[in-house]
Amino acid sequence: MAAPYSARMIHELFAYLCVRDAAEALEFYKRAFGATETVRLTEPATGRVGHAQVSLGGTTLMLAEEYPDLGLRAPVTLGATTASIHLHVDNCDEVIDRALAAGATLESAARDHFYGERSGIVRDPSGHRWNIGHQIEQISPDEMQKRYT
Repeated sequence: MAAPYSARMIHELFAYLCVRDAAEALEFYKRAFGATETVRLTEPATGRVGHAQVSLGGTTLMLAEEYPDLGLRAPVTLGATTASIHLHVDNCDEVIDRALAAGATLESAARDHFYGERSGIVRDPSGHRWNIGHQIEQISPDEMQKRYT
């Protein structure tokens, strides 16, 4: 009989992105978000980056290049993405401007939202969607629901 599940068994959760060009993606994350590269493992036979990591304010972001044989494709290859990354910062307008200068495309300009956050959305050169925001007021979930129109 299996032991009961315990949330204490989970130690960390990492976003692990698939990108077409790891070198390009790593440079973008450095320029746009001030990331620090901590790991890059390249397959000797192919030169493909099989695993890389950056630190974003103490949070780890992992990435690898495409593995079509395993069904792993970058959003730019697929023409779509199924997830967004929410980056909570001190000033979203500044970070969005920095991301755009580094090569991101603007999907939604920063604006104030009913749930107490100012945020906007950019797409990185790999096609990943980044919702970049900062808190502008503390609001309870009940108040958020009331404002949700």
